[in-house]
Amino acid sequence: MSNPKINTIPLPLVRTNQWTIFISVILTWITGQYWLLLIPLISGLSGLLFDFHPMIKFAKRFLKKKASSYPQEDKDQQNFNQTIAVSCLSLAFIGALLGWNVLFYVFSIMVALASLIAINGFCIGCYIHFQWNQYKYRKSLR
Repeated sequence: MSNPKINTIPLPLVRTNQWTIFISVILTWITGQYWLLLIPLISGLSGLLFDFHPMIKFAKRFLKKKASSYPQEDKDQQNFNQTIAVSCLSLAFIGALLGWNVLFYVFSIMVALASLIAINGFCIGCYIHFQWNQYKYRKSLR
């Protein structure tokens, strides 16, 4: 009897993704080089569409211990969070390309704040996901 594959991601790799998003947005604000948003955007899209997240794969090389020995994060939850991040990054990038500064700043601030708050231990995407599931459950009871 085989053990089912645990569908988790080591916390240091999740943190790498969060820092990549945060630093890319900050550097974009400082330099005005909007293409920097493409780093976490393309990496995140690749993770969602092809289950290959280049930043996480790169960061995995630097883990000092076996990946399973770190605290783990649920992969499905992280994909939900990544979907939100990719959406915000996409809208920010589109806003930058079109010169729509309000769109750029609203969505770049949202994703930067969400990643910084997550780095500090509170997952906004997890909270949204939980509330959404609660809503669906309550709706199913009617």
